[in-house]
Amino acid sequence: MALKRSNNKDELCYPFVYESSYLCDYEVVTDELCGHIGAILTLLPQQFSDVYADLDALQPLAFHLNGSIRGRVAITEDDLAWLLQRYHHYQALTRGCANGFVLPRGVQPVPQLHQARSTAKKAIRLMVRIDQEGIKVPDILHRFCNLVCNVFFVLTLYLNQQSGFKEVPFVSKSYGRGD
Repeated sequence: MALKRSNNKDELCYPFVYESSYLCDYEVVTDELCGHIGAILTLLPQQFSDVYADLDALQPLAFHLNGSIRGRVAITEDDLAWLLQRYHHYQALTRGCANGFVLPRGVQPVPQLHQARSTAKKAIRLMVRIDQEGIKVPDILHRFCNLVCNVFFVLTLYLNQQSGFKEVPFVSKSYGRGD
């Protein structure tokens, strides 16, 4: 038996929550992503005003990702160019910090950045599923979300580096050893 939404609006958290499409799951995950960014902002030490400004600008873009499939596309090429520029900025500052995978740990709010990174990956995977369902996913959305994921990772390196935390490399026993 399928669950049915209540006729009482107080018992409904989101109008589309009972849909069976992956689109609602995507919207829930991008809502979660926006929440992660908000948590990171509250935990960010004051000396990282540059990171604060970037995440402050990025947080509403996470909500724009949210509605950009069901509604009007609200992520622009300018948004993508801005984020790419910020990514390159932090990449230059962290050159040589990590060569490959690292264990997701570090100073606050690095663990939360890793959670946000993982949530961005979930959003990308859901875009793949939505596309497979036959719903058009604008190209800019998955490109932007992949970049968001990469920005979160480079920010973990930057915050750890600036705080003196040494990254712990992860060497997979499953891949890359040639055996």
